[in-house]
Amino acid sequence: MDLRQLTEEVESVSKIYAGRHGIERDGTWFLLKLQEEIGELTQAFLMRSGQSRNKGYSAEELETNFRSELADVFSQVLLLARHHGVDLEAEVERKWLVWLVNDGA
Repeated sequence: MDLRQLTEEVESVSKIYAGRHGIERDGTWFLLKLQEEIGELTQAFLMRSGQSRNKGYSAEELETNFRSELADVFSQVLLLARHHGVDLEAEVERKWLVWLVNDGA
């Protein structure tokens, strides 16, 4: 699966979610939803690493939750980029992968 296809599938799920819960997805919502998911990832990380109470979850549950929150953050980044018309593949190539071509010069 490529990134564009994944983005469109994530968009479909997001539309369903928003429709069911009466959410208007605008630029502010996409950014704030990403922030919310980063907060949840932070909490999952702290619980998994023993730096926060684990709320009675097993090590396996903590690991699953951490992985799930990573997926949520990644999906929200895809949605935010799509909403603003940003080609993430092109931007990663421009910003990151250039280092592989010319040592970042």
